[in-house]
Amino acid sequence: MLRRSYAAPARLASVRLRTYSADMRNDRLYRLSRRGLIGGAAALPFLSIPSILRAAEPDLSALSSMTGDVVPISRAERAGRVARAQSLMKAHGIGAVLIEPGASLVYFTGIQWHRSERLTAAVLPAEGEACIVTPFFEEPSVRETLDVPGEVRVWQEDEDPLALIAGFLNARKLDRLPVGIEETLRYFAVDRLQQDLPGARVVSANPVVRGCRMIKTPAELALMQKATDITIAAYRWVHPRVEKGMTGHDIAALMDAATVKLGGEVEFSLVLIGEAAAYPHGSRTVHRVEDGQIVLMDCGCNVQGYQSDVSRTFVYGTPSAEQRKVWDQVHQGQQTAFRAAQIGAPAGSVDDAVRRLYESFGYGPGYKLPGLSHRTGHGIGLDGHEPVNLVHGEMTRLAAGMCFSDEPGIYLPGKFGVRLEDCFHMTEAGPKFFSEPPAAIDQPV
Repeated sequence: MLRRSYAAPARLASVRLRTYSADMRNDRLYRLSRRGLIGGAAALPFLSIPSILRAAEPDLSALSSMTGDVVPISRAERAGRVARAQSLMKAHGIGAVLIEPGASLVYFTGIQWHRSERLTAAVLPAEGEACIVTPFFEEPSVRETLDVPGEVRVWQEDEDPLALIAGFLNARKLDRLPVGIEETLRYFAVDRLQQDLPGARVVSANPVVRGCRMIKTPAELALMQKATDITIAAYRWVHPRVEKGMTGHDIAALMDAATVKLGGEVEFSLVLIGEAAAYPHGSRTVHRVEDGQIVLMDCGCNVQGYQSDVSRTFVYGTPSAEQRKVWDQVHQGQQTAFRAAQIGAPAGSVDDAVRRLYESFGYGPGYKLPGLSHRTGHGIGLDGHEPVNLVHGEMTRLAAGMCFSDEPGIYLPGKFGVRLEDCFHMTEAGPKFFSEPPAAIDQPV
């Protein structure tokens, strides 16, 4: 889905607070830093975490890591990415691409770093090795994850890092060609670069960066498959442990603990109960599990940075006729999207197919409620949300290697909502799910 709230047990290292749908005291949800999960759930200090996890400790001990066979992205593959980017630069008349820390920097260079007011950036030239610019005192740390050949240029606190980048472009005679700007680069860097290189023309680097990242290799698909397998295994462990009176925070804490024990790094765990499920990102009201209530879980993890995103909806107790009907309609919607995702089809046509179906059920029209108020799916990979989306009007043609979520929920404001979400990747023969969608509301995981 869209970016969501994230849940985690207390006192896990390096947590970043985000709130969407929680009571300020009881259901505040936390997002784990990727570097904050070290070791397995057995290493958690259970005396200082919620009682729900202390009670689950014996069951958690039966889980073990599923990542023993994981193969990280190789240097050779990363070098191939740079070569592909350089080929695309030449095809589009771009002299170099400027990238800040984030998924694109990891993708091309391996560098795992953070953004701050002190610029660290990479310049990928159309020919030759990359240039990494970073503060002098950060150089040793940045080099720890640098995984491609490249020159590292450092700047002192009283110097302008963009002057170093301008100097590199000038020395390579790349300032005569347009400079591609990765789409998440901050404005101050672009503005300063144009001051240091007044004659330079900046353009979007999307044809290069998207042209590489949107098409996943077998190694990337394997990591996404592993992340999905872990999320599904965690769901199967959590589902029978959901009890009457639990809050969304309680259930999310169980999901996170299971995910860590299974070897995944938690990305998010959103749990919406009852009426809260009618709103894709929930509400601030605390809801507790009761007989006959919908429980909507939207969870994901990462393995070597590659992400999963899976949603499941079930009823605690016996589903009502209306709950069963809406669940079945969403199941039809998910299968409709899957069938519509064919090589060469515009990405937006997948969303259109779902809306035609839902309008035949009486929902909508379009994005109106009751019905499906968000896009049918989004791209996924190193980022949980990547270009392009399965949304009306998106004309990008589907191609082998593209990966998407398939999550055409139905939301009835004031009552409940149902979302089923499984990700798929495009093959030459059509779409293939990373996780098999559930068959019925009585068999939700």
